[in-house]
Amino acid sequence: MPGVRMDSDVLQKLATKSLSKEQLLTMVKKQKELIPVLLTGVSSPKPAVRYGCAKVLMDLSEEKPELLYPQMDFFRHLLTSKHRILTWNAIITIANLTRVDQEKKFDAMFEEYYRLLDDPYMVTVANVVGNSGKIAKAKPYLTTPIVEKLLRVETLATTPHLSAECKQVIAEHAIRAFNQFFPQVEHKEPVIAFVKRQRKTTRKTLRAESSHFLKIWAANL
Repeated sequence: MPGVRMDSDVLQKLATKSLSKEQLLTMVKKQKELIPVLLTGVSSPKPAVRYGCAKVLMDLSEEKPELLYPQMDFFRHLLTSKHRILTWNAIITIANLTRVDQEKKFDAMFEEYYRLLDDPYMVTVANVVGNSGKIAKAKPYLTTPIVEKLLRVETLATTPHLSAECKQVIAEHAIRAFNQFFPQVEHKEPVIAFVKRQRKTTRKTLRAESSHFLKIWAANL
């Protein structure tokens, strides 16, 4: 892309929207030298740059996790960012990186990652729950502790940003996650019992998700 240098010029163009996030993602997939520029951009005082870089990095982790795996600790640090959107992006990015986590870096941050289930914001909790399926698929040996964490969502404390209705949304995310890796779950009965309880919900989509899950898996038990 003519006129774009691999330095702060990239961030300036992102700030002015003369370079889209989609264009930048295409560039970084071909020029991994841009990765340090994006990592720097995540700490920018300009929201367009900060969140634009985080989004491109998150998308890159989905398509080419091996390029960002050396930066796993960088994203671990973002789990405690004062900017919630960066935390949400980091939750997703880390889950994507577990596919190439040969050094078991995620294992070392397991409790820190799942501690976010106690976050007072629904989106934070939903992102942890919703990305647990891909983690369990990447790391089958962590299936049991992941199941134990997800089964806790019924007992989460409500907050001004995590209402009883929000908890139903999170339960729906949990069932979708379980659906991704249920065959590898060793103790299936607690999961089935959890899903059956959700059929009593007032949330239509949660009831539908529960019924769909049970139709697929409960009949085979």
